[in-house]
Amino acid sequence: MHLATKTLSAALIALAMSAAPATHAQVRTERNIGLELASQIAAAGVAACAEKGYAVSVTVVDRAGTVKAVQRADAAGPHTLPSSQQKAYTSASAKASTLMMMENAQKNAGAANLVYLPGFLLLGGGLPIKAGNDVIGGIGIGGAPGGHLDDQCAQAALEKVREQLK
Repeated sequence: MHLATKTLSAALIALAMSAAPATHAQVRTERNIGLELASQIAAAGVAACAEKGYAVSVTVVDRAGTVKAVQRADAAGPHTLPSSQQKAYTSASAKASTLMMMENAQKNAGAANLVYLPGFLLLGGGLPIKAGNDVIGGIGIGGAPGGHLDDQCAQAALEKVREQLK
């Protein structure tokens, strides 16, 4: 091969390599709730409502809305399981309290359409679980005689594990 051809070939290869975009896979590190903590929160939610005389179900989901832990009080109705799961999913997904979302939907016609999202339930009793500023999951409670009471039990459950969420 002629020297000029070799030089030109090398130059073209170098140019092609420098013009190619650098493609580096981005690796993300995300915080998520573990099974032990999810189980503690579920148990704390059942206990908080039991102290008030309410038989409830509690579901804890991870940051993606996948169920991590479920507890159902002995006398809790069968409907409390799906409602607790949907509240947990809704709060983790939206990163907001389901009670707050329900109140906003009642005031804002645009937000009222949230009820049509699959798996969403806009009733009190769902709270995001945060470690610092990161939402790592959600808790949903169903079965107390009012969503505001489910919400109070969820708040009490998270308060029990507050030190572990820093």
